[in-house]
Amino acid sequence: MGLNIKRTFQQLAMGLAVAAIVGCNGGGDTPKPEDGKTTKPTGGGTAAAAIDGKIPVGLVASQNGELKPWGEDCVKGAQLAVEEYNKSATDPNLTVKLVVSDSGSKPEQGKSAAQNLVSSEKVVVLLGEVSSGITAQMGSVAIENNIPLIAVGATRTDLTKDKPLISRVCYTDAFQGPVMAKFAFEELNLRKIGLVTDKKQPYSTGLSDSFRAYFLKLGGEIVDEQFYQSGDTQFSGQITQLKAKNPDGLFMSGYFTETGPIARQAAEAGLKVKMMGGDGWDSSEILTNGGEAILGSFFCNHYNNEENRPEVKEFLDKWKTKFGGAPATTMGALGYDAARLACDAIKRAGSGDSKKIQEMIQATVDFKGVSGSITLKDRKGDPPKRALVVRLEKTGQKFAKAYEYDEKTGLPK
Repeated sequence: MGLNIKRTFQQLAMGLAVAAIVGCNGGGDTPKPEDGKTTKPTGGGTAAAAIDGKIPVGLVASQNGELKPWGEDCVKGAQLAVEEYNKSATDPNLTVKLVVSDSGSKPEQGKSAAQNLVSSEKVVVLLGEVSSGITAQMGSVAIENNIPLIAVGATRTDLTKDKPLISRVCYTDAFQGPVMAKFAFEELNLRKIGLVTDKKQPYSTGLSDSFRAYFLKLGGEIVDEQFYQSGDTQFSGQITQLKAKNPDGLFMSGYFTETGPIARQAAEAGLKVKMMGGDGWDSSEILTNGGEAILGSFFCNHYNNEENRPEVKEFLDKWKTKFGGAPATTMGALGYDAARLACDAIKRAGSGDSKKIQEMIQATVDFKGVSGSITLKDRKGDPPKRALVVRLEKTGQKFAKAYEYDEKTGLPK
């Protein structure tokens, strides 16, 4: 919704009152959030109302609820990045205060959390979420208030479409679906796949669609698709239907909360096939709820603690020093990358003005993230990222294969 006259005067008055610490805030209108679109920011966004003399950056994360493993790592990664940035900052006026709000693993609560960060905490950048459904709700808040949003692990392809205020540090489902289709067809020699899709999650439906399209293009066959909803615990009906179609593999595009139990129940029913999934499998909990049945399965991921890259080793050393051990999920690395990118954009902008920060985010070229190089210039919010395929073993995730992004086709190579 656009800024009304009263609100504009209030913001101008506030700007005069705290001119020493507040950046300029233009009064341009933004499209209504229901339009789902915006153009290049014209209003300047939220001003930098300093907290303890620092520029406020907001993070929405699942600190409670079923997605808590991701939220916990995301928060830690962002905290590590901000602490590191502030220690190295040469201009105290450009230091950052990270303000975290809980989505409770729910889209509606995620939207409320984002609204609170903008209205009460006056954040100039939003970070989050991991879930695409929650991030979509945050996006409407970013658009309404004309401030940038950097998604941490939300891979749903259309999240950034015609929304230049929204960008991400992860790959999209348009890439990871073909990655897993290519791996299934060429590395596992699978030809008949059954799809298992969470119809409540836009992430899952989009990922199943992208897998299907490329697997068919490669010459494979989708023998069946069965649906469930987040929160379901019994899958016997779907498994019976799949078993009757005699697939040689299953692609389960949902979250670890359900895909583990699906794998366990499929094995108990005698459906013993190769199982695969996307980054929604990324949690050690899948080893518990999937048991022996999930071992030997493969899924797509953004990062792996065992990667032999200097950036990874340095990151893990910092993590161990601050928190002990290593991140339990990839979202530690992606949360770190998202927060570092936001801080870097603030540094390049030379201010806490949202419009300038957004311009710097959009101008990002070859930012050295722990999860890989991030380029957003001329990418419409979607960086061309490499993807990893990992194998689930008792001891955790083991690297299997990496796929690079082909600039000509947008597909894995």
